[in-house]
Amino acid sequence: MPNSLIARAPFQRLVREISQNIALDLRFQRPALDALQEAAECYLVGLFEDTNLLAIHAGRVTIMEKDMTLARRIRGDNKMLNGYATY
Repeated sequence: MPNSLIARAPFQRLVREISQNIALDLRFQRPALDALQEAAECYLVGLFEDTNLLAIHAGRVTIMEKDMTLARRIRGDNKMLNGYATY
């Protein structure tokens, strides 16, 4: 992926580290890692775009955690924490 926003090696290390929490013997083909990275970058770019729009709407130029929380809530994203959805 020549136009990646996130460096390939650190992203792949993170994917492998997280996957160890699921199963110790998971292996990834390069195209699978590339697809994960492209999807993650696409999601994050969109989230930051929405977050920035909320900051601008509030009359600020600096994004804040509350902007991202609201952006995620509007999008319908939720984070599971101990079995409960949190925003």
